[in-house]
Amino acid sequence: MTMTYAIVKTGGKQYRVEEGQTLLVERLRAAAGDKVPLEPLLYRGEKDVFDGADLAKVKVEAKVLGHERGPKLHVLKFKPKRGYKRRTGHRQELTRIEVTSIKTGARAARRPAAKAEADGERATASAAKKPAPRRPAAKKPAAKPQAGGRRRAPAKKKEDSDGS
Repeated sequence: MTMTYAIVKTGGKQYRVEEGQTLLVERLRAAAGDKVPLEPLLYRGEKDVFDGADLAKVKVEAKVLGHERGPKLHVLKFKPKRGYKRRTGHRQELTRIEVTSIKTGARAARRPAAKAEADGERATASAAKKPAPRRPAAKKPAAKPQAGGRRRAPAKKKEDSDGS
């Protein structure tokens, strides 16, 4: 019994898939019958486990079987004593896919040693030429209050000149 599977990411979700498996995923922009690549996050073979940088060797392909809509979800909003009621619904757009192949490619061709050394020298040279750290900006003096910015004293009441 082979336990070859992969963890793939599509539509912001992660799925554990095996060859020949069908599953519903978020809507993909592909016509029915098209082959789409899936992004592997982990591969588990009979003896091998790949993750991280080794995933460049793994290819996961799926065939689009068709597009569907999910079940209707009813959304009710209600606030008591205010006369507020709202009723809406939602149906998610989905795509049914079938995983056709999970392959591990041949190891990537290694670069010649001379080229790798040259790249290593460039990396050390760029690390040595670090720019000087930036100094914080000079502090500005505090703003002075304006002369006309004071509040006036309340106006004095005038007395009646009736003579009484």
